Amino acid sequence: MYYDNSPQLSTPFVFSDLPSWPSVSPKEISSLIGQLKRGLYLLLKPPGLQALVSQKPNVVIFMADDLGIGDIGCYGNNTIRTPNIDQLAKEGVKLTHHIAAAPLCSPSRTTFLTGRYPIRSGMADFGGIRVLQWIGSSGGLPPNETTFTRILQKQGYATGLIGKWHQGVNCEHRNDHCHHPLKHGFDYFYGMPFSMMGDCQITQPPEMAAPLRIRLWSYSQWIALAVLTLIAAKLTQLIRLSWKTIFLLAFSGLLFFVSWFSSYGFIRYWNCVMMRNYEVTEQPMKVERATSLMLREAISFIERNQHGPFFLLVSFLHVHTPLVTTGNFTGKSNHGLYGDNVEEMDWMIGRIMSSLDNQGLKSSTLTYFTSDHGGHLEAQQGNVQLGGWNGIYKGGKAMGGWEGGIRVPGLFSWPRILPEGMVIDEPTSLMDIYPTLVHLAGGTLPQDRVIDGRNLMPLLQGSVQHSEHEFMFHYCGAYLHAVRWHQKESGNVWKAHYMTPVFQPEGAGGCYELRFCPCSGEGVTHHDPPLLFDLSQDPSEAMPLSPDTELLLHAVLRRIDKAVDEHRRMLSPVPQQFSVSNILWKPWLQPCCGMFPFCWCDKENDANL
Repeated sequence: MYYDNSPQLSTPFVFSDLPSWPSVSPKEISSLIGQLKRGLYLLLKPPGLQALVSQKPNVVIFMADDLGIGDIGCYGNNTIRTPNIDQLAKEGVKLTHHIAAAPLCSPSRTTFLTGRYPIRSGMADFGGIRVLQWIGSSGGLPPNETTFTRILQKQGYATGLIGKWHQGVNCEHRNDHCHHPLKHGFDYFYGMPFSMMGDCQITQPPEMAAPLRIRLWSYSQWIALAVLTLIAAKLTQLIRLSWKTIFLLAFSGLLFFVSWFSSYGFIRYWNCVMMRNYEVTEQPMKVERATSLMLREAISFIERNQHGPFFLLVSFLHVHTPLVTTGNFTGKSNHGLYGDNVEEMDWMIGRIMSSLDNQGLKSSTLTYFTSDHGGHLEAQQGNVQLGGWNGIYKGGKAMGGWEGGIRVPGLFSWPRILPEGMVIDEPTSLMDIYPTLVHLAGGTLPQDRVIDGRNLMPLLQGSVQHSEHEFMFHYCGAYLHAVRWHQKESGNVWKAHYMTPVFQPEGAGGCYELRFCPCSGEGVTHHDPPLLFDLSQDPSEAMPLSPDTELLLHAVLRRIDKAVDEHRRMLSPVPQQFSVSNILWKPWLQPCCGMFPFCWCDKENDANL
């Protein structure tokens, strides 16, 4: 049952409803209940279950953008209505310790597709740039990475991506498409090759154009001054530079000036683009109809491939700013424009799930819902909060160590195969989707590279009690900020912080003066010895442990340090995708519908929406 209207919020379960057991902690009670549920499920599961699992399921993945774990009902929110997402939790398994391997879009999505930490593929940089800034740049998901979608293709799956990509497009020329979804295992792509941003909506303040104009104008002035100086020196025979060299410098200055001038509105034309496969269909995109187009494309993909097996990734533009929301949902939530946007995304999920029902595909489809990372605390307009809520967890988007930036929803539903209403509090990762889907598709994992993810099926089905993860490494760019140790024997989940961001203003909980927290330099605090928390007792990381409060503190830190050394020995040098040369905008790489730089087209038919 999927909903088009407001949900009836159920009364939350609280431990105080249980009989008084003075000698048993709430965590032990929860663990016992989980074990009983798993045991009953394994005892009562249908005899033909293994045969069903051996068949290749259809897979539908819903990935939100910048969604906080505290923004949906099944994770404790009672102010935003998310009945369709909550239904997935009711029908399946909810992970409460689900972790993104990076706190920003591009690297997080890379780890999801490759099952590997972003530093292994060069999607983590020591500089200040941590995500792709332009469609017309040469950085992106390296062509030599083997995504799980490539393996699914070889196993007979039809694979589709609807929505956000943000993994690059071209490498050397406008039509090589080396980073494009169709070069990474997708048969069909419709959506944004970049990411939603303030510049995409005319009524919103520019997100990139304003700071870009300042930088480019400054550079252009310096280049012009340098060229004039060289011309004067050449004419007076003070230097021996060739006129060709001076001409190239002058041309560079002209290019910078044109870029400065063009940034007044041209960002929309260059970055806010919609594509179908390799074809640009909207330039610039009409943000107000993106929801309808994406929903139409997702349902159409399911209908075309209903005989399966198929894989569909619905990568939402929601809930990234500027929070473009259709009129049917604007002003309808109790949490402003952000809540409206979340509720519209939930409605879209309901429509897609209803399409699966209508095609009789629900029982043969594994459905998974998550977010690429935590909510963006610093997203504000005046006194209006435009970012999400990360519940009890400290920090948010762009923070590599604090839980608020990396703990995300994880919901799995597969009728008759996965238990209903199961809650699992074991450390898991977005990287785990890779080996899980390869296993279900009957494929094999690449043997020529490290895969950091783990197959989740034994944990989801209840045949094992613990996640396979022992250590998880939390990067901010290429800087290791924190390490998590899942000590299975004791049940403790230790977390050591080597660096933490300096919140601005002090004590604010985020870097509001900067919009994003940095990874290094004066914007972080180095901890020696590291800050240590026991997440199994203190998930909000409120009280760092000391030798007085934890006798094992030094032993735990020594074991974590050893794991860090082992992890670093397994890292190999790779080309950096966020280097200066890869991150710069290059006109010859810019996808363009029409004559550059006057790129414009609209190939969608509003009448069909």
